Amino acid sequence: MPELPEVETMRRGILGTVGGRVTDAQAVACRLRPIRISPRPATLRRRVVGCRIEAVERLGKRVLVRLDSGEVLVFEPRMTGLVLLADPPDAEHLRFRLHLTGVASGQILFWDRRGLGSVRLLSSRQLQTELGPDKLGPDALDITAAQLRDRLRASRRAVKVALLDQRVVAGIGNLYASEMLHVAGIYPARRCDRLTGTDWQRLHAALRHVLSAAVRCEGSTLADGTYRNALNYPGSYQSHHRVYDRAGQPCLTCGAGPIRRIVQAQRSTFFCPDCQRLRATASAVLSPAARND
Repeated sequence: MPELPEVETMRRGILGTVGGRVTDAQAVACRLRPIRISPRPATLRRRVVGCRIEAVERLGKRVLVRLDSGEVLVFEPRMTGLVLLADPPDAEHLRFRLHLTGVASGQILFWDRRGLGSVRLLSSRQLQTELGPDKLGPDALDITAAQLRDRLRASRRAVKVALLDQRVVAGIGNLYASEMLHVAGIYPARRCDRLTGTDWQRLHAALRHVLSAAVRCEGSTLADGTYRNALNYPGSYQSHHRVYDRAGQPCLTCGAGPIRRIVQAQRSTFFCPDCQRLRATASAVLSPAARND
């Protein structure tokens, strides 16, 4: 966390800052683990003050603020970072503030509980080198079924692990990988090179369905309450989780289960052993419950 739906929600939340002009940029004093700010705060401030925000975009799990100087501010939330307009969850973990004029909010804030996120100012060339197509795959909301299949079908990795590879497809993380594999009826440890053409079609349809529904719900706020949207309100897709963090509970799709938890690549995976058998299933990609999300 945050993954594509949460970061897309952050992007949409700060769209109103487009047209604003930067009057100051400051690394907020914090006694906790410092986040990465590059270049040094004084240099970053000198380069952005006076610039106008031309666009707010998303690249995988990052929020991009494009300036009229041609440079781009890249906010990477990683585990617990938030891009906000106002009212952070607490003042203690506020890390960075961009002061603006000409827009209602007057600021963009970056808050990070664990200090694993980053704020970087990149030139267009640096952005292409560090986060271009050689580093990140197609966005998960844009990738086609054929692209998904072609980029993964020769891999011997478990499909759940492969979906987390940002070089293959950008934006998918641990939570939504478990959810989309459940909707597709695919066993998470099944090797990519063992999936059929029908499997790839089902997986792509599930990917689009789960991520689009989660974006509409403004993401998932889990039990720790860390994730919030740009106005410091929780998301609601956690109410629609079918398997994630539900180990031992009945499956909401088939009524059987119980949901199981396994560890793959040091990450928890949740699945239903009845809906997601090791061999390919002939189930429809979306259950009746899924269609009502």
